[in-house]
Amino acid sequence: MTMKKTVIFSMLLALGVSASALAANPFSDVPQGHWAYDSVNRLAAAGIIDGYPDGSYGGDRLLTRYEMAQIVAKAMAKGADVDQLAAEFADELDSLGVRVAALEEKTDNVKITGNIRAHYADYRDGARKHAGINAGSKLRTRIFVNGSINDDWSYTGRLQNVQNLRNNKGDENTDLNWAFVSGRLGGMDVRAGRTWIYLGEGQIYDDRFDGIVLGYGKNVKFEAIYGKPTQSSVYGWNYDEVAGASVSAKLDSLKLAGGYYRFNAGSADKGIAQKLENNNIYHAGATYYMDKAYLGGTYLHSDLDGNYGGSGYMATLGYGAAKAAKPGSFGLVAQYMDLPAGAVVAHTMTGEYPYAYGDITKDNYGFKGYKLGGYYTVAKNMIAGVEYYDIDPDNGDDNYKTLWSQLVITF
Repeated sequence: MTMKKTVIFSMLLALGVSASALAANPFSDVPQGHWAYDSVNRLAAAGIIDGYPDGSYGGDRLLTRYEMAQIVAKAMAKGADVDQLAAEFADELDSLGVRVAALEEKTDNVKITGNIRAHYADYRDGARKHAGINAGSKLRTRIFVNGSINDDWSYTGRLQNVQNLRNNKGDENTDLNWAFVSGRLGGMDVRAGRTWIYLGEGQIYDDRFDGIVLGYGKNVKFEAIYGKPTQSSVYGWNYDEVAGASVSAKLDSLKLAGGYYRFNAGSADKGIAQKLENNNIYHAGATYYMDKAYLGGTYLHSDLDGNYGGSGYMATLGYGAAKAAKPGSFGLVAQYMDLPAGAVVAHTMTGEYPYAYGDITKDNYGFKGYKLGGYYTVAKNMIAGVEYYDIDPDNGDDNYKTLWSQLVITF
């Protein structure tokens, strides 16, 4: 493709190419008074065009792409804003050894990634089974949009769509369920907006919330949170706000963590007659890493009155990890948990447990049971997983058994 020089030079001038001094009649075939004289004069004075060895400009000639790329490269070196032209002639600029740094920076300003999770759940017993729901299969798609604000701050949004593959009515929604900024302020890490919190190794809360998260430190890290949970308790307790703080430390092969969170009581619907008081939850835990294996324990306590409060714990034994970038890698995990109802607001596990579906009117005060899981990277960015749960409510009623399988694809 070729383009007339006079057109290209007019575009360059419109994009801000200028010079502090003008050459006097630089080309023999561009006389003073010619309509392009000033434009050509400025470009020559700026060192962007040289003309031909015979002293002519050759304005009637068609310009090759390679010649145009040379002009764009010189304009870029002078600080001209020619991003659109740089993009158009990127291949030619590359052959000239010119990196379009400013253009690359703007191209990378917004990054889009995502993942797809297809899962199948077989409910062997429990509330779903009794309700006639023997299995469930869903496809969840998440699209992440990350935009750079400046050197210290960025924006993250997450679009999510969930389709019920066993009962697809075509009424699924796509929601923007993350929308937050993150960055550094006065030495602190800051995350604010509709974001997420992960409390007590995910046993207390692992979901979205509207608020702010402040972090400080690296090997010894302090974190404080304040906001409103967007996920009500599976026990039907809708908390108005949550505030708290935690500290974690890495000491060679040992990781220690502890924290305190106060969930302020809100409306008590879905069968809980009393209006719950504020729920103060404490946790402390340790994880010891042995090459590829690890062993961890977490203690939790809720000060709710009656049978809803009390103390509980979770023990974890794991080996390896399935890494998306490493096909053939795998991880195994076994957990045992004995948790009071008050310590569970939005639990991280995928298996069914008391109150997770339709049992809110029963007088269940907590649960205990185990999880077995295995994960394997079948191909790059494709991880398959299987989990089995066997959970018993404290009141001795239904046994909850779930066989969960999934495939997660990241891109």
